[in-house]
Amino acid sequence: MEPTLAVIGLNFRTSPVAIRERFWMNPARRFEALHHMVRSEGVEEAIVLATCNRTEFILWASDVPTAANSVLRFLTQEYQLKLCEWSHFYRLMDDVALTHIFRVTSGLDSMVLGGPEIIDYVKEAWTQAQEAGTTGRFLDAVMEKALSVCQEVRTQTTIGSPAVSVAYASVELSKKVLGELAGREVLVIGAGKMSELAASHLMKAGAGQVKVMNRTVGRGEELAHKLGATAVSFADRMQHLKTADILVSSTTCPHCLLTRKEAESVARERQHKPMVMIDIAVPRDIEPAVREVEGVYLFDMDDVEQAVKRNPADRQAAAEAAEKIVQHEVQGFRGKLVAERALPTAVAFRQRLDELCRQELEVLREEFGPFTEDQDRALTTLTAHITQRITSALARELKQLPESNDQDAFTAAVARLLQLGQPSRANVGTRELSRS
Repeated sequence: MEPTLAVIGLNFRTSPVAIRERFWMNPARRFEALHHMVRSEGVEEAIVLATCNRTEFILWASDVPTAANSVLRFLTQEYQLKLCEWSHFYRLMDDVALTHIFRVTSGLDSMVLGGPEIIDYVKEAWTQAQEAGTTGRFLDAVMEKALSVCQEVRTQTTIGSPAVSVAYASVELSKKVLGELAGREVLVIGAGKMSELAASHLMKAGAGQVKVMNRTVGRGEELAHKLGATAVSFADRMQHLKTADILVSSTTCPHCLLTRKEAESVARERQHKPMVMIDIAVPRDIEPAVREVEGVYLFDMDDVEQAVKRNPADRQAAAEAAEKIVQHEVQGFRGKLVAERALPTAVAFRQRLDELCRQELEVLREEFGPFTEDQDRALTTLTAHITQRITSALARELKQLPESNDQDAFTAAVARLLQLGQPSRANVGTRELSRS
């Protein structure tokens, strides 16, 4: 079996937030996962992409079923994956996997169509894998092309303008409960990119005082200064919750920051005056039971998804144009990727031809020699030219074959014809190539 591209993961289309948050990985856990996967059976190279909407293993796999089983075992051991939950995961390969990666990077598979946040997540995932040493020739080429396609989509379509984000959708949810936001007090917990976007959108919508709260005081103060907001202490969160009309929470904390009991206390102090809580964190920051508290309107990522599910007609038209770009680029890139995949066979083919030519030259020298130095050099040059022409013809034929199955069959036939070694040897060559 020839190595191929594969994506194994789950996202907001295949699983609710309650499932996604269980398999979300912070940077440290992603680093561990990368090292585990690249040492696993069936895996040559690996990238782990984890956002609030998806967790995906992007793999260059020597054997996709074996690689999928390696992912299954890892998630079972480390995240207590149950067999019945495996249905939330998808397994994509070859062109389907390549199309998926291009679509994700271009914002076509985002909860908010065209949302720009995914680009930073993709870059971060790729950079982390490079630092971990788990990518090589193949995945580096795929990710570089994916970012190039994204740039083309952003340049040639209007899918990213105006910038509609999850944060913007959060503002709309607040308006549905509170009406106009002029003068409303906002408390933002978390100092990351999503918190910044949420605070910015709320301020543009007319919100009055905006407070920024973060466990790391310096980062909270930095964001507050950037926005012209007020930095407040996390230790005083209950006090600030009692005066806030809108709470937006987006942290990477692995456990809940606000329980139902705490929310009930806040609601009583507010005399159950309406309060919007928007939890755009995965794992969730606010206990789901808080939505049962009188006067509190809790929205999580599933609610945000429903709010942004329908896209305006102009954005749909932009999406269709973007899809055409993606499909065109997939068709153009797949030949290069498969040619790269067949490179170990081409190298072995060239080496085998060189070996056969050397053997025949030795026979020629024994039967008709000795030759002069010029004659011997001419014979050596002639055989090298013949080898080069045959190898170039092989490479052209591989690139021109339209289907990867045809290329695989052709490569296998060449290997049998010239007895290019055992499959295990080819696999070793692929791993060495992917690390170059």
